[in-house]
Amino acid sequence: MRKPLIIFNALIIYAVAQMLWWGILLVKAQPQKLAMIMGETAVFFMIFMVGAYYLHRTLHKESKLHNQQRNFLLSVTHELKSPLASIKLYLQTILKRDLDAKQQHYFINNSLKDIERLDDLVENMLLATKIENQSYSFPKEPFDFSDLVKKVADRLQVHTCSSQIIRTDIEDNLSVSGDKFALTSVVTNLIENAVKYSPPCAEVKVKVFSKNGTVTFEVADQGIGISDPEKTRIFEKFYRVGSEDTRKTKGTGLGLFIVKQVLDKHQAQIKVKNNHPSGTVFEVTLNAHGK
Repeated sequence: MRKPLIIFNALIIYAVAQMLWWGILLVKAQPQKLAMIMGETAVFFMIFMVGAYYLHRTLHKESKLHNQQRNFLLSVTHELKSPLASIKLYLQTILKRDLDAKQQHYFINNSLKDIERLDDLVENMLLATKIENQSYSFPKEPFDFSDLVKKVADRLQVHTCSSQIIRTDIEDNLSVSGDKFALTSVVTNLIENAVKYSPPCAEVKVKVFSKNGTVTFEVADQGIGISDPEKTRIFEKFYRVGSEDTRKTKGTGLGLFIVKQVLDKHQAQIKVKNNHPSGTVFEVTLNAHGK
């Protein structure tokens, strides 16, 4: 998309130069009509530049979207290949080696975790597509939100570290009325992001508590943090913190987009705050069931 923009800018410069040249020729040919020529030229020039501005902005947006989609496809490919390669290695090891029951259980359990990662990725893409197509109705029903967060946090726990990295402080039996599938995606994306953007084995704190008829879900990490200008953009589709050249973490740029869209459909709020001494805190506020 860069080449069309260069050609477009060159054509604009050429058109403006031609317009000025013809204006000079007209003035020389009919100097008595200088005021009329200048007035008509100014109006035409203004209309031309406004049109050129909006066309340039559209082309720039198209170019940006093209780059985002390309990066998204590269990210998805990488996200799919990583767990698939891991699953393949585990299964080949089970087939080729005489493992005891404990070792087999370990490899099978890790394979299932990678399958869950693939499942989360596919669900994210499907949900994002349905949200954009406005083909998802968000069916709402009361359910135990505390139990949901406990299960997701336990599933995403990183067991390769010497200590638990996801620390939970969850008030029991807090219910909300909402789409359980979509809100599961919200919880999963926020906790996964916290783990992903934190240093290896750094602690992630997950809290759920009630206050004044609301249920608050909070995820705090000790990661790279988010600058104030980027806090207003992180919920855009395909947007990811940092540049594509410097970013090292995996991801598709869909997670926080889905989070914001789902929470908007539930009339819920999300705040992004700085953690201290480093990292980010995401705070989600939902209406408690019956409130």
